[in-house]
Amino acid sequence: MAKRLTCDVVVVGAGMVGAACALYAARAGLDVRVVDRGAVAGGTTGAGEGNLLVSDKEPGPELELALLSAGLWTELAEELGRAIEYEPKGGLVVASTPDALSALAAFAAGQRAAGVTAEPVAPDELLTLEPHLAPGLAGGVLYPQDAQVMPALAAAHLLRASGAAVHTGHTVTGVLRAADGPVRGVRTDRGDIHASAVVNAAGTWGADLASLAGVRLPVLPRRGFVLVTEPLPRTVRHKVYAADYVADVASDSAALRASPVVEGTAAGPVLIGATRERVGFDRSLSLPAVRALAAGAIGLFPFLARVHAQRTYAGFRPYLPDHLPAIGPDPRAPGLFHACGHEGAGIGLAPGTGQLIAHALTGGVTGQDIAPFRPERFEDARFEDDGYEDDGYEDDAFKDDAFKDEFDDGGEAR
Repeated sequence: MAKRLTCDVVVVGAGMVGAACALYAARAGLDVRVVDRGAVAGGTTGAGEGNLLVSDKEPGPELELALLSAGLWTELAEELGRAIEYEPKGGLVVASTPDALSALAAFAAGQRAAGVTAEPVAPDELLTLEPHLAPGLAGGVLYPQDAQVMPALAAAHLLRASGAAVHTGHTVTGVLRAADGPVRGVRTDRGDIHASAVVNAAGTWGADLASLAGVRLPVLPRRGFVLVTEPLPRTVRHKVYAADYVADVASDSAALRASPVVEGTAAGPVLIGATRERVGFDRSLSLPAVRALAAGAIGLFPFLARVHAQRTYAGFRPYLPDHLPAIGPDPRAPGLFHACGHEGAGIGLAPGTGQLIAHALTGGVTGQDIAPFRPERFEDARFEDDGYEDDGYEDDAFKDDAFKDEFDDGGEAR
């Protein structure tokens, strides 16, 4: 007979967001268990670049969450040392034309008013910051608050620091509900875990977990590829990307969109992104996407034309129609809390999300209004057409063996 487990909170998803929720809930005095049908960071988190960005976010609730998270990441880096490969290297956004530079400058001005450090960079200063950049660029903006971690390491160390019991290889098959409606834990293929609260940190598969609780959360997969080069001396100093990347992040298009994002890593390889497309859970290699990555990267850094790409991999960003994550309690299923749908920002937004969830679980007061992230907002008429059919989304993907190793949190490939 399966052992009956009891705790305060079950976090579903052992990726970055799930790990952060477990950490801050445990530090709030709660007994936490984490369950995942795959390995720690075995899905979207493991396919991410580890970006901790404020540079790509317009003023509003997501930027506020990013600034909160940036401060928390600094604290975590001081606590965990070099184990998570935290690099406060900053981001450099570049514009190729005067018109693009004007738009970037206006965007940065709004960010500065919201508390972001955004420093204009003249054309002749670009090569001082990045000596191998292509000549002739119109200028850029430097964002010193941008940073990077190694996502799989960071998720693992956050889970270890939480002290939570972690149950990998456990597939959630149902959400337990009391006769009068409140959530009372989860059912897995290895037994029930009873708790007064369940946190949905299932990322791209958050819709499936929500449906097990009888509620709708229209999370869709948005595929992205990353190219990884051979190890190099530290040639790219910052995270460098083209100004049109911001527009790609905000786009609602299901078609392929690509804009160059290039950054070095502590281990040596250069990571090259970023593509976006909604093709369901199709993992097959897309030559147009990979070619677009290579061409865009060479356009920014011509020396990359002589560098070998060792491999490419894909991840699925958890996309919600308004580009904001779902964070907080779900009034449709008391005891259910959501922490998913962060699209490509889950790694960076994880600590702030975890802290907001911990406050919601304990009734604590937080400095950020979580109303813009309320999970039930998608019941509004404007979200009725969520694109599931067009994206090839299948409601039973959560139970499909092909995706067992993908059930994870909201971090993902940028």
